[in-house]
Amino acid sequence: MNAPIQGAAADLVKRAMIEVRRAVGPDEARMLLQVHDELVFELPEVRSEVIESIRRPMEQAMPLDVPIEVDSKIGANWNQMDPVAAP
Repeated sequence: MNAPIQGAAADLVKRAMIEVRRAVGPDEARMLLQVHDELVFELPEVRSEVIESIRRPMEQAMPLDVPIEVDSKIGANWNQMDPVAAP
């Protein structure tokens, strides 16, 4: 019963990855890793417009009746992550 939900979630993340790559240039952010429904990026410097240009395509990857919310965090490593407030 869970397979269709997991498959749809995987499709959503794949579409989000494509849309983020279209919206964000390689000099602004580099996608390093996908872990389930999370994407990990490396940014040369923290800029809110780059974070927003990553968040927006992820939230709009698929038209759904329920809104998709994307949480953003920044840190030197996964142990030192701090939330980034949505605009």
